[in-house]
Amino acid sequence: NPSHLRAMALALAGFTLWVLTDTAIKLAGQTGLPWFEVLAFLGLFMALFLLARGLVCRDLQALRPHQLRPQILRSALDLGNNICVIVALRHLTLTLFYILIFLAPITVALLSSLFLRERLSWRKLLAILAGFAGVVIAVHPWGGSRQADWIGYTACFVCVACFSVNIVWSRVLTQTETSESLTLFSGTVMALVGFGIMLFHAAPLTPRVAALLIAVGVLCAAGSLCFFAALRDTTAANVSQLHYTQLVTGTLMAWLVWHQVPGLDTLLGAALIL
Repeated sequence: NPSHLRAMALALAGFTLWVLTDTAIKLAGQTGLPWFEVLAFLGLFMALFLLARGLVCRDLQALRPHQLRPQILRSALDLGNNICVIVALRHLTLTLFYILIFLAPITVALLSSLFLRERLSWRKLLAILAGFAGVVIAVHPWGGSRQADWIGYTACFVCVACFSVNIVWSRVLTQTETSESLTLFSGTVMALVGFGIMLFHAAPLTPRVAALLIAVGVLCAAGSLCFFAALRDTTAANVSQLHYTQLVTGTLMAWLVWHQVPGLDTLLGAALIL
């Protein structure tokens, strides 16, 4: 089916763009910039990117939400997800972060089966169990050494919960809402919350940090457009399976930027997940 193949290609592009977004967020976080300031500029540049795109394409009508309350609920889930992503990336390596959020496709497949009535075959169920086993092996809780602290783990698990419910809910909303309106609404909510907190405290921006924040917003917006377009043409479970490609791209970025090499347990767990 050409539409499904196109949707899978868009999902792959979206998840790859989000890896680049997370890399830029982690780099910005290492400068000591408060999480709410990263959130504020992430939302701002997402919204500006969407508005500029609408003006260039002369399609501002696509930015208008049709159902306000469902959009607010989805944006609240997206807000919680992005806050936890920013916090988790300060306490986890990029590779471990992606391994932990690979609990999301497992959760999405189960939620899709329960609430969207998407068929869950025994083969998919076995794959879900194998993926979960891979996460456990990669994190190796029985080991003496720790790659992260409880803040990073907690933020990651909340991120998984928000993202999983969000992707299932977005599958419903993409039938009536455009990708542009979903992305713009999320960006606007993040900007309002972030800048609201910044009224009480804000750190100065350097040119390097400003460039990182612009990249974060543009990459996240582009990834979100691809992601929502994919959800419109195929099932939530199909889209979530391509989430696993972030393990490859995330590990590659961790090696290129921070020269981090995953340990044996991490590699074994990652191999089982794939």
